[in-house]
Amino acid sequence: MSAKPTCLIVASASAQGVSAKSFHQSFNLCSSAFNLQTATPGGKPIDFVGVDESTARWVQDFNVKPYATPAKLESIDGARYQSLLIPDCPGALNDLAHSGSLHRILTHFISHQKPVCAVGQGVSGLCCATEGQSWIFSGYSLTGPSVFELVRRPDFANLPLVVEDFVRESGGSYTASPEDAVHVVIDRHLITGQNTQSTSLAVNNLILLCGAK
Repeated sequence: MSAKPTCLIVASASAQGVSAKSFHQSFNLCSSAFNLQTATPGGKPIDFVGVDESTARWVQDFNVKPYATPAKLESIDGARYQSLLIPDCPGALNDLAHSGSLHRILTHFISHQKPVCAVGQGVSGLCCATEGQSWIFSGYSLTGPSVFELVRRPDFANLPLVVEDFVRESGGSYTASPEDAVHVVIDRHLITGQNTQSTSLAVNNLILLCGAK
């Protein structure tokens, strides 16, 4: 039996945190298919938000495991991983969206046509990959949180970036379904999910894509 492929899960380290539900689903689905490594800017602990009855126990158990300590995104070598996953992270707008380290990793993934999956507000992490005026995902079709979903955030007026606008202005093709609907777009080796509800379908497609390579 061949060794499992490796998957890098990139999460935000900012105060707005990471969706507990999206990360939980992502981690559970991926752990059987991949050897996993989590990474955050600065290697800071993951701050889970939206913890409810269905995720509280899992988050508690996860936080005491050795693999709960993320690696520093700055020291990650993209060549060591076969796939990349960014779950729904409300905090991504404040760090991943302008991370030079994530830009470097994404550039490697694009040049080698390796599968990349981003879900919900984690899609804003893809926005860091700009070189001059050009975005490395220009010409790709993708989804992400719609304005109708983002407007429910109390900090909507102060958001540094709106994915829908960024994608359209940067040469990408953006689509969305109604709020909270499951919507996943696959274009070549890029998989994007509109929201937390789309996590499971997006991640399962990442697993399929890695199996097909």
